Amino acid sequence: MSQKGHKRRLRPKHKLLAAMSALVLGGGGVVIVAQGAFAGQDSRNAPVTATIDCPDVGDKLENVPDQARGEVDANLAKLDTQVADAYQQLSSGRAQGKALLGGLKQQRDKTITSLSDALGKAGQKPAGLQGLSACVMKEAAAADPADEPALANGADAAAKQGAPQQQQQQQQQQQQQAKGGPARSDFVAINTVKPNVRKPAARGGASTGSFAVQCGRNENGHFNPDNVIVAPGVSNGAHHMHDYVGNKTTDAFSTNNSLAQSGTTCTNGDQSTYYWPVLRLRDGKAEKDAKAPGGGQDANIGTILKPKQVTIEFKGSPVSKVAAMPRFMRIITGDAKALTNGNANANASWSCTGFENRQLKDKYPVCPKGSDVVRTFNFQSCWDGKNIDSANHRTHVAFADNNGNCKKGFKAIPQLVQRIVYSVPPGSRFAVDSFPEQLHKPVTDHGDFINVMSNGLMAGAVRCINDGRACR
Repeated sequence: MSQKGHKRRLRPKHKLLAAMSALVLGGGGVVIVAQGAFAGQDSRNAPVTATIDCPDVGDKLENVPDQARGEVDANLAKLDTQVADAYQQLSSGRAQGKALLGGLKQQRDKTITSLSDALGKAGQKPAGLQGLSACVMKEAAAADPADEPALANGADAAAKQGAPQQQQQQQQQQQQQAKGGPARSDFVAINTVKPNVRKPAARGGASTGSFAVQCGRNENGHFNPDNVIVAPGVSNGAHHMHDYVGNKTTDAFSTNNSLAQSGTTCTNGDQSTYYWPVLRLRDGKAEKDAKAPGGGQDANIGTILKPKQVTIEFKGSPVSKVAAMPRFMRIITGDAKALTNGNANANASWSCTGFENRQLKDKYPVCPKGSDVVRTFNFQSCWDGKNIDSANHRTHVAFADNNGNCKKGFKAIPQLVQRIVYSVPPGSRFAVDSFPEQLHKPVTDHGDFINVMSNGLMAGAVRCINDGRACR
């Protein structure tokens, strides 16, 4: 992640915020300052809060030798845990700003040193990683406590009914965590958004077919807060809960062999694993994971919404035939840390049924009556032709350009498109699960995929797509 933003000059209205932030952070706790305090601003504007912004070390890694992969992955997961823990200390008021950032830097220094040493032993020690240990506070829109009536009402009702102290404490904790998002400003009415979807026209040689996979809606309740692609071998490596379809056994400890031996929820025998962060109603209710890692322990609270529909489809290229994906290829689309990393790798697509020619990247949609919330993940459709993964889990694949062309050295592969539909009660606040410090922002939405199709099934999918047929 670029650090140039850390030295940006503040506009006059932000100087006061920075000064107030320094004072409040010096005393510990989450900064919440009404933007209306600035001259010329509407006092009804959303307040702002502070979160922790740390350089993404993993994104800087270009080459990790196989012999160092396990140790590097473990240290990257440790860096994520350190940031999550620091944010929880900040949000609960248990640590002061300067002391918090200083202690976090010391932790990150040690972990980055261990990571660099592991790469050094393998002959690939990179330069400049140690300069990524320092973190800063970042401004973000905060949830106004007045926007959380369900949480407030739940706490009041519990008190009136003589609820046990532990239950009241849990509800108070949920109210505190709710300050981390989502904010009122994170939502927009979809019918106020102009159509913005552009699809390149098919040219001669295009592959116009499709291959659909029916894998259900996670009826078997396969959830965990792991991420076997980014943090293999690490429990709660994602710090948020994932919804799975396809491969029945995917978790942090899965291997290519275990995935290949697993059953699947897909009707055609596709053993691939498809997963994404769960979507929750911010209703103040205690879900099964209210006290568990990835759930309440990581500030992910409320009722998990079951998808109304999940569509998995592989599509072709508008300019060429597609080549088969290799088995066990990993692809991540979007960036779970986009709030702090910036939008370079963000790929969220939020919309509503009946309005899917209007896609939102950094806002949640407010859908009109009779319309459902839709998340769409359009995965990268160009491959380097050699690697099933890369050190930062990105550079082995790429998006086609606006005309549908892959960059030099890359070839077109079937494009995975995941479409997930939710029935959200009118007027309900909802949010995607996220790393705690990412504040449940819509821009952090992301999808993950490991191709475990048999070579024969993949070959059949490629034939359908290249022949212009629609296959299921």
